[in-house]
Amino acid sequence: MTLLPIHDDRWKALVNDIAEWHFADGQVLRYRLFTVNCGELWLKSGRLIACDPFATLQPRDNPEVAVPPGVYPVVATVADTSDELDGSQPREAYLSVILSDKPAVGWRFLSPIPPGMALPELGDHEFIGLSVDENTVAFADADAIERLMPNPDEIDWEFELFDSGEDDAWQARLNDPAELREGLVNIALPNAQDSENIILSYAGWGDGSYAVVGTYADDGTLTGVHIDLAVLPLAPLPEWD
Repeated sequence: MTLLPIHDDRWKALVNDIAEWHFADGQVLRYRLFTVNCGELWLKSGRLIACDPFATLQPRDNPEVAVPPGVYPVVATVADTSDELDGSQPREAYLSVILSDKPAVGWRFLSPIPPGMALPELGDHEFIGLSVDENTVAFADADAIERLMPNPDEIDWEFELFDSGEDDAWQARLNDPAELREGLVNIALPNAQDSENIILSYAGWGDGSYAVVGTYADDGTLTGVHIDLAVLPLAPLPEWD
């Protein structure tokens, strides 16, 4: 497995600090980065889905990546992009599942694919992106989705679950600042018996195709899976040597 080095001036997931970039034309850009604890994600199958929940989530055969089974904290890294750094223009920069507290020393692209599909041959700098069409990304466990989401032939997910007009609809809760914050929400799946859940986040600047990134410790341990929402000026990723 080829790992690329993490450059601290380019990779800013899980950072709480002022980040500053100087460009060749003399421009200086400053963002205030802060993290939001999104609670824990039920991942006991080890089959991690990263998706746009409102556009691409399916009852089964969702693109997934393999991780050690467990229950893991999820953290959003938000960038205040306002000129005054007054908090008026927050943009979600990363959504991260934290798998280990070991220091990360390298990274590589992860390409979520449906179960049973062969991963195409990709170069070190190529990946299958996460397509976003409804300004939202999410993490969930594939087994939990398959077991607990209602049959879409019987219940219309969009009009009865996602955007029903009720306060407990997923869209309403995502937009509610009384949740984790506006744009971030941890939702129990229907009929959850073991705290199975899905964690949703706005997608930074909006719709697009985004990289899913794995970070690794020096012993090869996968320390985290991150959706890089290409908010930072040198995004989506650190340049490779």
